Amino acid sequence: MIRDRPPQSSVVALLEAEGLPASDLTEAHLQHFFFTGTDGAPSALVGLEIYGRDAPLRSLVVSAVARTQGLGSALVLHAEQYAAAHRVRAVYLLTTTAESYFARRGYRRIDRCEAPQAIKSTGEFASLCPASSAFMIKRL
Repeated sequence: MIRDRPPQSSVVALLEAEGLPASDLTEAHLQHFFFTGTDGAPSALVGLEIYGRDAPLRSLVVSAVARTQGLGSALVLHAEQYAAAHRVRAVYLLTTTAESYFARRGYRRIDRCEAPQAIKSTGEFASLCPASSAFMIKRL
């Protein structure tokens, strides 16, 4: 079952355990985060930051013990449906390891200079993810 608003401490713990950035996450970010598992031990999670018609998808992570159960795909689909319901037209993401995973889900790589200003100003885009990250988009 996919749930809303995981506890910040659990989000940070899971992201850090899997080597993903969490230093910029605040309680406000979690408004558009979704997870599976328990409050104290989420097994997978994903988040959105909604800026009008654009939204970066961020922090998709599945714990090592929960992989191959389809949780990542279910969370991405849930986040996309949530974004569409909130009138988002394009979802963006940065990845260093999962470009082919997202390509199979309809995302395509674009140049970072094509990012809308709202996306460029996020901490993830501006400083947390390396310039070598693949920048991808999916139009909803």
